[in-house]
Amino acid sequence: MRGELEKTMQTLILTQSYLPHRVVGWQKAITMSFTGKVEVVETYGEVVRSVSRAFDMPAVVRLTRPIRRGRAKIRFSREHVLMRDDHRCQYCGERFEARALTLDHVVPRSRGGTTSWTNIVTACRDCNSRKRNRTPSEAGMKLRSEPVRPNDLTFPFAQLRLGAVPDPWKSWVWWDAET
Repeated sequence: MRGELEKTMQTLILTQSYLPHRVVGWQKAITMSFTGKVEVVETYGEVVRSVSRAFDMPAVVRLTRPIRRGRAKIRFSREHVLMRDDHRCQYCGERFEARALTLDHVVPRSRGGTTSWTNIVTACRDCNSRKRNRTPSEAGMKLRSEPVRPNDLTFPFAQLRLGAVPDPWKSWVWWDAET
């Protein structure tokens, strides 16, 4: 059980001004702490051990240096499209596991549609088969939401479902299971 727990633990990284910045695995957070890039603010109360040292498993860390500002781009990938669309078919609205969803070109490639944030949506196999090589309007289907490029500030937290915010993070994020 503990091995499974350690694999799923994530660490929230805060900016110098204590604003949520991104989420990383606890192993990376320990490395960043060891190299002086972050300071540990909250722990999970678990201890992980190396051959010669023991470390508290970090839940929340704060950057020790300011982050360089620039427009970070979210890489286009299947995983990120699934996160943006909340693992829902954008035609029927049902939620599915990742392996049960396909990526659908809203405007088919055969008609000049591109593989981009604004032309790809998640679709269940049934809806994708029904749509075939047509646009949604030609197939008599309606998109639940227009495909857009994710906002670089909110996107890292898209994987957090309601109720999935770890307790040590609740003082540092402005959403939780009750909101």
